[in-house]
Amino acid sequence: MKNVLILCTGNSCRSQMAQGYIAHFAGNTAQIYSAGIETHGLNTNAVKFMAEDGIDISSHTSNHVDEYEGIAWDFIITVCDHANEHCPYIPAPSAKRLHQNFTDPSKVQGTEAEIAAAFRSTREEIKAYSKDFAATYLS
Repeated sequence: MKNVLILCTGNSCRSQMAQGYIAHFAGNTAQIYSAGIETHGLNTNAVKFMAEDGIDISSHTSNHVDEYEGIAWDFIITVCDHANEHCPYIPAPSAKRLHQNFTDPSKVQGTEAEIAAAFRSTREEIKAYSKDFAATYLS
């Protein structure tokens, strides 16, 4: 079983969405974790818009990367530029490190419709990336 760590700044939105989708597409082939270089709590809109697509992340927690010390990572994926640039060193000599920056929908200000559109757009980008990642590396 592969161990996959998904990193973002606050582990509240994009990394949580990616954890939900990669776990969905990976099935029983991997353990999927997400963490942040900070913890901001689980974003309620991330939960809402993932549920809209049939993925339940409501039981996820916002975790700090240090909480997973000692796990032998096979993959470390950063999903925002800030985490990619500022993440502390994670000793994982055999891990494949990947980076894909996704727009942070939680930073969008505007009407409810504009915010919903931002979450849906980022969700779809993360979904496509996650499906491709699982097919490429976990099947």
